[in-house]
Amino acid sequence: MLSYIARRLAAGVVLLVAITTVAFLLLYAGGGNIARRIVGQSATEEVVARKAAELGLDKPLWEQYWNWLTGAVHGDFGRSWFSGETVVAGLTSRLAVTLALVCLTTLIAALLAVVLGVLAATRRGWIDKVVQFGSVLGFAIPGFLIALALVVVFSINLGWFRATGFIRPSDSVSGWLKSITLPVIALAVGSIASVAQQVRGAVLDALSRDYVRTLRSRGVPSRRVVYKHVLRNAGGPALAVLGVNFIGMLGGTVIVERMFLLPGLGQLAVNATTQADIPYVMGLVLATAVIVVVVNLVIDLAQAALNPRVRLS
Repeated sequence: MLSYIARRLAAGVVLLVAITTVAFLLLYAGGGNIARRIVGQSATEEVVARKAAELGLDKPLWEQYWNWLTGAVHGDFGRSWFSGETVVAGLTSRLAVTLALVCLTTLIAALLAVVLGVLAATRRGWIDKVVQFGSVLGFAIPGFLIALALVVVFSINLGWFRATGFIRPSDSVSGWLKSITLPVIALAVGSIASVAQQVRGAVLDALSRDYVRTLRSRGVPSRRVVYKHVLRNAGGPALAVLGVNFIGMLGGTVIVERMFLLPGLGQLAVNATTQADIPYVMGLVLATAVIVVVVNLVIDLAQAALNPRVRLS
């Protein structure tokens, strides 16, 4: 197991270096005259040159990347070129909001998807039809439309939740739950749809295997067969889809966060990209890449625990 983890960590480090290198090159290739964009179009060439020298933009590209990389390794991601805020401080406060939203959504989606997928595969009939129809709707309806409908019904008409705004759990746990409930539901619908379909298919496939018929012929109760044996074999594909959904939600929260005015990474990503604030953009890229690597590692370890053969791959 240790060698398996070491291989995954090594692959993750290589992936991080490759992603940050490509992102750095693309940002500078399409950034235009960044120094002039910062000081304004009316600034003189002398002012632009002085600003470029101040930010290190007059150095060779490889040297700029090396300086950023060595700083990042030591936890220094620089400061925003526009606000002067340290990138670490800006990312930390906003990353907590986005991760709380995505993690809570993933947890709820996983629990409901497993229940619905197992019921659809074992009971069949009308439950199976309802789950399949709901999955199609979940795929077809965009998250922002679900968010809009939730705001109209539960915020405007019923007044149960605030339409916008965010309350930190340190201020009020109940207020935090109310401010995050509608965004979580809006994000969870699509994730539940995809994972429930995957669980249903994997459980149906496992139920058709010879070992299941053998267990049933020996008098093992159906509930024990499903929850102890079938789900263990069906868990791998479901975990893979859940991991993909988690990573996808990191980008999908942009619209939802803007609709509910949540101070997450979404608005920061839009502003930093629009302004070509490279320290912030690179910090966002690295933070997202680290999350992707960690999530993939956790999924790999979970799959290896469920199926020891995965460790040999």
